Amino acid sequence: MTTHDILYRLSETLAARRHADPEKSYAAKLFAGGPDSILKKIGEESAELIIATKDGKRLNIVRESADLIFHVLVLLAHFDMSIEDVSQELRRREGISGIDEKNSRAR
Repeated sequence: MTTHDILYRLSETLAARRHADPEKSYAAKLFAGGPDSILKKIGEESAELIIATKDGKRLNIVRESADLIFHVLVLLAHFDMSIEDVSQELRRREGISGIDEKNSRAR
């Protein structure tokens, strides 16, 4: 199983849970709370990743990164997007200097 496979399968699962019962699905509960609920979790998970990174424990960094990525995928699904949208943007940026890409958005 590749990273690509798991992210795409997770995106598909989240899309399917958008209208599931919030009592039976954590993702459905987040969707029911709307963007503010999802963004709050992204903020919490970002802070937890920062703390884990400061502590320098590899397993904690990996786990908190997974939590953050999961919640970003929930946000994408809420807006009817998926990891494919992000993958396309990353492909577009491939081979472009980060400085040049950032400057191109400032226009």
